[in-house]
Amino acid sequence: MKHCELARDQDRFGTVAVYDDGNRRFLSFGEEDEQSCILKANPAHPQYSFIRSMLLPLLYIEPKRVLSFGLGAGSLNTAIASACPGAKQEVVELRQTVVDFAYKYFYLPRSKSMRLVVQDAADYVEEPIGKRFDLIFSDLYDAQGLCETQIDDRFLQACIERLQPKGWLVLNCWREHRADQVLDLLDKHFEYLFTSTTPDGNWLLFATHQMPALSQKAFKERARLLSDELGYSLLSFAKRMKPVSRYSL
Repeated sequence: MKHCELARDQDRFGTVAVYDDGNRRFLSFGEEDEQSCILKANPAHPQYSFIRSMLLPLLYIEPKRVLSFGLGAGSLNTAIASACPGAKQEVVELRQTVVDFAYKYFYLPRSKSMRLVVQDAADYVEEPIGKRFDLIFSDLYDAQGLCETQIDDRFLQACIERLQPKGWLVLNCWREHRADQVLDLLDKHFEYLFTSTTPDGNWLLFATHQMPALSQKAFKERARLLSDELGYSLLSFAKRMKPVSRYSL
């Protein structure tokens, strides 16, 4: 089905456009770029496999505070709001236009539980640390690809310092960003480090200080409840999450 352009704006970082094919809506940062996508009938149901994979820590923890770097269309944050209605979210997004479009065209929930901060992620992490978070997601992309901030040691160190002792850090990268220095840094600070590669080529990193001792029965029940809420099976994505061997670092 042909995509219909609904909106377009230009800011100092480039183009932001919204397209619609009747059932789905897309956010784009360039002519050939597809940044985000939602199903209009169910915006809380993530359409991309990497977003679905990023939510895997929900199998192990019930977060009270979540920090996200990079908003896009807000599909990750909308899914969290649906699956974890008690969680307070803070979202750091560079571009005001992206925030405006997420609310207007992608049904991002307007809620006191979700705070949007329009700021460069690199500047945000330079500010004094307030409350710490149970989950931190970083998904920093523009029309050219991954923003280098995301794999910068200083940024990663700042994320680590903002985590609760049992918190999880999740990074969305690409296969070509499998940098040893990123793995080395995370390995120094976390007891558990996992990776997952999606069919689309996303390379995800999951890091945590502590893995909950869940029985197989409790794990499957948690997965069933979350899968019902999210609209897809988390277990199929959990099979792709593999531990990183310390001997390979």
